Amino acid sequence: MRSLWTATTGMSAQNLNMDVIANNLANVSTSGFKKSRADFQDLLYQIMKVPGSPTSADTKSPTGIQVGLGVQPGSVTKVFTEGDIVQTGNTLDVAIEGAGFFQVAMPDGNTAYTRSGNLKLDGEGRITTSDGYPIQPEITIPEDALQVTISQTGVVSAIVGGDTTSTELGNIDLADFVNDAGLLAIGKNLFRETEASGTALVGTPGENGIGTLLQGYVENSNVNLVEELTQMISAQRAFEINSKVISTSDEMMQTVTNMV
Repeated sequence: MRSLWTATTGMSAQNLNMDVIANNLANVSTSGFKKSRADFQDLLYQIMKVPGSPTSADTKSPTGIQVGLGVQPGSVTKVFTEGDIVQTGNTLDVAIEGAGFFQVAMPDGNTAYTRSGNLKLDGEGRITTSDGYPIQPEITIPEDALQVTISQTGVVSAIVGGDTTSTELGNIDLADFVNDAGLLAIGKNLFRETEASGTALVGTPGENGIGTLLQGYVENSNVNLVEELTQMISAQRAFEINSKVISTSDEMMQTVTNMV
């Protein structure tokens, strides 16, 4: 019976859907996290009668007979809508208002990208991520620096030593992509460039469509709890319905068996 296998694909699809929802909910408090959405597509159809095939000398079938064979995952897409921006007051907390990613130098020499702006200083005074990966271009804050400021356009300044005026220490550039959803998520709030995302377009915050920076703020996860809970209930009911199809198909097979 086709319905047994068709319902099995439905249960498998909803299981994947629950995995995606669970990851979204687990990261509801993760700074800069972007939620995911599972997309599905129907499988090939068993064509028992082709639409438009002759039914008599003068008539044709208007619809034919096409029996679907289930569902399969089409993609799991990252949704890069902007999360809520909240004030923290911390000097090195920086939120991106608009498009763009911070550039991060990885230990293997490659560049990763992140929306998480809860930045830190390492033992050498470099501005880094929470894992100690320095942002690019590399910026070092002197030990005797006071009143570190980060402008909306990424200029990092501070009053150094006994100076009375601020000194420019460097610029934070942002990267943008043609297709953000094509980035490869590697964990730790980091993404890598892929052929699907396109090459990183690096520029100054506030120029060429790139967002601006807000010092003393962080971008929260863009996960909507109510929306995810609604999706979870929907996935649960779809899973139950497909399991009911399997039970009903089994009862039908049992009825036929008992007739033999």
